[in-house]
Amino acid sequence: MNPNIEEGEDVEYRAANGRVCGFKRGCPSFRGYDIELNFFSVSPEFIEITTGNPVVYGYDGQPIGFDDCSVKCDTGFALELWAEVLGEDVCEAEGGDGAWVYFLLPWVTNGMLGDMEIGSEQVSLTLSGATRSGGGWGVGPYDVMPVDAAGTPGPLLTPLGSNCHRRTFVTNTAPPEPVCDYTPVLGDMCLAS
Repeated sequence: MNPNIEEGEDVEYRAANGRVCGFKRGCPSFRGYDIELNFFSVSPEFIEITTGNPVVYGYDGQPIGFDDCSVKCDTGFALELWAEVLGEDVCEAEGGDGAWVYFLLPWVTNGMLGDMEIGSEQVSLTLSGATRSGGGWGVGPYDVMPVDAAGTPGPLLTPLGSNCHRRTFVTNTAPPEPVCDYTPVLGDMCLAS
């Protein structure tokens, strides 16, 4: 994730003799994050959700692939990532089952497939996109953090702000088991891109 920033324009005031008598540093504008993710295993449904490219189905109605088409700039998706925290103090944390850094990008647009490497034992591909603020995530539909002293998993304790592009925190709530099929989003979510 790389920040996309437009540098602010500095303002300098000069006296009639040419000396600087005032200076104000310009405020940069944060446009969002440009993201690039590398995958070694993805489902056709994942490609459709992240790029808008259509799924190819087999004779039995099961997804078997996807088409590469033009970039769909009118679609979007949210992305949640968990990275395991390694260290001795993790086992001493409440619950003792581990800790993860949780990343939420509530609105990613312009999903596009990039480099695809085909090797003798694996295929990997790159997905790029850009974050936008908003997205209607609120507290989210999923259990991503403890919500009480007993460690009960629940959604975010505070809603993500309408001008936010990312939320990051350490959690003891384990990531969900991966699934390759479409999964309905439950809860009070804005499902429009």
